Amino acid sequence: MLRVRPIHFTSRLDQWERLLGDLGLVKTKDDAGWREFDAGSGRLALHPAAAGSAADGTTAFGVEVGDLAEFARRTNEAGAASGNAPAELIQAEHGDSCRITGKDGFAFLADQAAPGTAGADADPALAVVEVWFTEDTAAAADTLRSIGARFRPEPEEYETADFSAKNGGVLMVRPGAGPARAGLGFEYDGDLDALRDRLAAAGHEVGMTEEAYVRTLHVANPDAGGRPLGQHPAVWISTPPRP
Repeated sequence: MLRVRPIHFTSRLDQWERLLGDLGLVKTKDDAGWREFDAGSGRLALHPAAAGSAADGTTAFGVEVGDLAEFARRTNEAGAASGNAPAELIQAEHGDSCRITGKDGFAFLADQAAPGTAGADADPALAVVEVWFTEDTAAAADTLRSIGARFRPEPEEYETADFSAKNGGVLMVRPGAGPARAGLGFEYDGDLDALRDRLAAAGHEVGMTEEAYVRTLHVANPDAGGRPLGQHPAVWISTPPRP
């Protein structure tokens, strides 16, 4: 199995929980500050961070898998031909894990999925998206193929790559200058106007942009501490690309 599960570090856990609930995610775990939320597709974890720390407002790329040893074996086997995607079983602070390292030096963890199914009451149209920003998009895409992500064709050729995870969520590769880093967003395969109205009625500041193949809803980021849209990177929710 493969499920998207980024971790967002924040000093504003309650504000993020409110936004996620209004977006249609459901909380499935709350343990000493660690909170997990299921969307219709994919999962998101919140981790407490000290206000103003380097971690505050950052996201860690991550996935959940069924069997760590088997996942590592398959990932290394798939990446052997290109010298890509070394996977190493490690003992992380939270327990057994598997670390995957891309050619650009970007590393992320695959953790053992907990028993049980995703939250049944989550909005089925909402998917969690994690983004790998890198100067070497081709190698990053190869790494995601090696871990079992399914390539999702786009309507036009760009220096990007989109993938879906078998058990939920979307993984994206996007060009980015400097050290590779992770980003967080959402997709909504439903009525984006209705979602915008729902969020606005709940008191969130929202905006909308339209491009050739996608529409994107922008929501004031809880990490902004009340600063309006335009003064802080927003939380984005886009429609899936259409042919």
